[in-house]
Amino acid sequence: MTRKLALAAAVAAAGLAAAPTLAQVPLDPATPNFLMWSPELQSRGYRTIEDIFQVNTIERGEAVRPLSMADRQIAPTFEHDGQSWTVDSYMAAFNVSGVLVLKDGEILLERYGLGRQPADRWTSFSVAKSLTSTLVGAAIQDGKIAGLNAPVTDYIPELKGSGYDGVTVRQLLMMSSGVKWNEDYTDPKSDVASAGATPAEPGMNAMVSYMRRLPRAHPPGEVFNYNTGETDLAGVLVAKATGKSLSAYASEKIWKPYGMERDAIWMLDPSGLERGGCCISMTLRDYGRMGQFMLEGGMAGGKAVLPEGWVAEATSAQIDNGEAGYGYFWWMNQDGAYQASGIFGQSITTYRDDGLVIVINSAWPRATGQDLSAARSAFLTAVHGAAR
Repeated sequence: MTRKLALAAAVAAAGLAAAPTLAQVPLDPATPNFLMWSPELQSRGYRTIEDIFQVNTIERGEAVRPLSMADRQIAPTFEHDGQSWTVDSYMAAFNVSGVLVLKDGEILLERYGLGRQPADRWTSFSVAKSLTSTLVGAAIQDGKIAGLNAPVTDYIPELKGSGYDGVTVRQLLMMSSGVKWNEDYTDPKSDVASAGATPAEPGMNAMVSYMRRLPRAHPPGEVFNYNTGETDLAGVLVAKATGKSLSAYASEKIWKPYGMERDAIWMLDPSGLERGGCCISMTLRDYGRMGQFMLEGGMAGGKAVLPEGWVAEATSAQIDNGEAGYGYFWWMNQDGAYQASGIFGQSITTYRDDGLVIVINSAWPRATGQDLSAARSAFLTAVHGAAR
C-alpha cells in the first residue's frame, strides 16, 4: 500500500465527517476537518501534510548549517500538578513528537516520539505566523514594502473601501486593525470557521474576498484581537509586494542562505497562495534553525535579511494582549521569553539573554487548553533552568 493510500485508509478509519477548514485545500474531499483529526491521523498526517493538502515547497540550498552536540546534555526533571516528570514522561503524556534545545547554537537535548524520525517534517499551525511577519521584515529590507507605517491598501488594493482603510502594516502585524473577527475554534459560525467555506469573489484571493466584507469594530491600533485571517492577509501582502510566492521568497531569504537541512512544505489556500497564518512543515532541527536565525538578529549568509532592530522590535511587546504582550506575530511570555506558538502544541521559545532556543512539536488531544499550556510552561521552565 502506498503512503497516500495508507493515509486515505486512516482518514476513513477516523470516522469523522468531512468538513470545511480554514482556507486549505485537501487532495481528497473526504479528509476530515483539520481541527478534528483523530490521534492516529494526527501522528501520521502531521508528518506528511503534502500527501493530504495542496502545498508549495520551500527549497533548501546546497549547504546545510551544522548543529553540533554540546559537550553537556541535559535531562531535566520537574514537579507539576502533584507529579514528578521527566522529559520522556512529559513527551508520552502530551503526545510530543519532538523536543530540541539549543544553547548558543549547540544541541543540549534532542528527543523524538510518536514514531517520528529526525528527517520527518511536522506541521506548525500558527508558528507559521511568526515566519510570515519575518518575511514582511525581509520585504521592507529589500525595499519592496515602504515600511511599517505604509497603508495595507497600498499593497492589497482590493481592501480599499473596507474596514482596512487607514490600517498600517504595523497594525496588521500587531493584530490591531480594529476589524471585527471571531477566532472561536468551537463555534461553527465563527469567522475562523466560515472564512474557508465562503465562496470568493471572481478573480480575487479567497481570504481577501472574505476579509474585505468585515465591519470595523475599533479604531486601528487600539485593541488586540487574535485574527488568523489577518496573518493570511500579511502573506498576500508579501506576495503582492515582492511579486513572488511566499515559498520562493522564504527559500531565497532564509532557507537557502541560512542552511536549512530539508525542503519545507507550506500549505496553500483555495486561491493557490501559501497560507500566511498557518501550516508550514519542517524538520525539528529546522525549527531550531529558525529560532537561531532570529536569535542571531536575522543574519543569513553573512547578510542582514531584516532591517536593523527588526528582531528586537518584532519580539518585544508592542501591544497589550491581556497577558505579557504581543509583538509582530510573536508572543511574549511572563518569564521574558518570546515565542512562536501554534495549536495542538507547537512552539519555538527563545530566551534571548541566555542564547537558548526550545522547540516543541506535539499532537495535543485538543487545539488548546489551560491544562495543556500549564504543563508545557512547567516543562519550559525546567528546561530553561537546566540549560542556564
